Amino acid sequence: MPELHFQIAGAEAVAHAATPLIALKLRITNLPATEAIHTLTLRCQVQIEPAKRRYLPQEQEKLLDLFGEPERWSRTVRPLLWMNTSVAVPGFTDSLLVNLEVPCTFDFNVAATKYFHALDAGEIPICVMFSGTVFYKSADDALQVAQVPWDREANFRLPVSVWKGMMDMHYPGTAWLCLQREAFEQLYLYKMRHGLPTWEQAISRALAAEEAEEIEV
Repeated sequence: MPELHFQIAGAEAVAHAATPLIALKLRITNLPATEAIHTLTLRCQVQIEPAKRRYLPQEQEKLLDLFGEPERWSRTVRPLLWMNTSVAVPGFTDSLLVNLEVPCTFDFNVAATKYFHALDAGEIPICVMFSGTVFYKSADDALQVAQVPWDREANFRLPVSVWKGMMDMHYPGTAWLCLQREAFEQLYLYKMRHGLPTWEQAISRALAAEEAEEIEV
């Protein structure tokens, strides 16, 4: 039965993709290479491990929405599920390098987006856990089927610059915000009543008015 091992050798943003996409360079090794792998259907759970790095004061402020005050982080900072994805791996004998494509979103209702956006630089500790089905040829050339053991995983430190560069590629100088329809209607009416040409001006004016009221109080 094959003994498969997994390592993430690097990561890069996929250029010219229709949506934000990061390719993790996944190296799969078959040791010892006594059976040829016919094909491999791999399921992957990608988790962020925020407790494995330090944070600057400005990063801690942006992470209040996720983890609360830094004094509570020993209790609130836990692994975050980034996503579940899969990849079909072609046949190989010794080792193979494949792209594990990780779709990304700029939706700030998603915890992973909030976390990535809060970081200025450095690396994002991630852990990829694997399962799936491997089809291989035995010594007598018969096709066999086995399951990938549940303890297979790979750790990697994803550069923050890869994520930010990818988002700048798809949303240069902008951010994406999804509103409930009722909140949108309120903002839309506010924009029209004040004759404001852009959404940015409507939001800026509303925030400025709110701050002025707080100062007066």
